[in-house]
Amino acid sequence: MNIDFNKTNGLVPVIIQNYLNQQVLMLGYMNEEAFLKTKNEGKIIFFSRSKNRLWMKGESSGNFLFVKGIQIDCDNDTILIQADPVGPACHTGSNSCFREETSKGFLYELEQTISQRIEEDDENSYTNKLYKRGINKVAQKVGEEAVELVIEAKDNNKELFKNEAADLLYHFLILLKAKNIRLEDIEQVLKKREK
Repeated sequence: MNIDFNKTNGLVPVIIQNYLNQQVLMLGYMNEEAFLKTKNEGKIIFFSRSKNRLWMKGESSGNFLFVKGIQIDCDNDTILIQADPVGPACHTGSNSCFREETSKGFLYELEQTISQRIEEDDENSYTNKLYKRGINKVAQKVGEEAVELVIEAKDNNKELFKNEAADLLYHFLILLKAKNIRLEDIEQVLKKREK
């Protein structure tokens, strides 16, 4: 990565994005030292213009941003970092400094929650209980939810239809987990079909 720190007087803008749902969390600035420390430590470190020093996001709040991916723009003077946030990114307590609370991309967060419930073997978790019953029971549940969605599609109650659609998606994600397939894998298949 060849970042041109000289073009912008030693500081480059850094856009932080949630790696799961793609929500823009915040904007900060890095000098070369902050960038190298971020790469080496795996936690996002900015150059604070107000404090005039390096500043690790979360150093006082504990709301760290863990690096999942780094990209540089076409002019080599802006950085995009995909991050795994621990807590809210904004000092106001909001997930995003842009106050954009969105449900777009939430399926990836839900997919992660499903995996956690199963991996932690939570005895009280409906998800874990269904998963442990085996692939046949999980697939059967997806079928039941699909039929319920079709039935609601024939009526005019949008709220019931949306709830059944949500149930189907939820159980579909459990089925993907049971088959050791990620939602991203399905998106790639659909993307290949786009022509």
